[in-house]
Amino acid sequence: MSLFKKIVGSSNKESTNSKIGWKPLIDLGQLNEIVDFSNEKPVAIFKHSTRCSISRMALKQFENEFNLQDKIDIYFLDLLNYREISNEIANRFNVIHQSPQILLIKNGKAIYHDSHSDIEAAILNQYL
Repeated sequence: MSLFKKIVGSSNKESTNSKIGWKPLIDLGQLNEIVDFSNEKPVAIFKHSTRCSISRMALKQFENEFNLQDKIDIYFLDLLNYREISNEIANRFNVIHQSPQILLIKNGKAIYHDSHSDIEAAILNQYL
């Protein structure tokens, strides 16, 4: 079973075949890397609840729309398994925790974030 399949869950087969080059966010130390990387290239974080149908729908829509593979790096957070990372994201980037949620980090700061049905991949283009 692939790492992404383990993160998202085997019931969401569309996500396991995603065209997005997801990087699993599984360690608090990766947030320091994200801040550093964001000085060179914008970084997105998608926070997903594997038990929530709304989150699953937002993820599927995002994956279907996403076409920025060369413009941003993108991380995937399974917030049920890594809630402490989600809490630190809220603290570090001064955003209220929500699920599902997308954040765009540039030069170490969250320059955009949205949640639920407002998550749209096309909006990220406006911030690049």
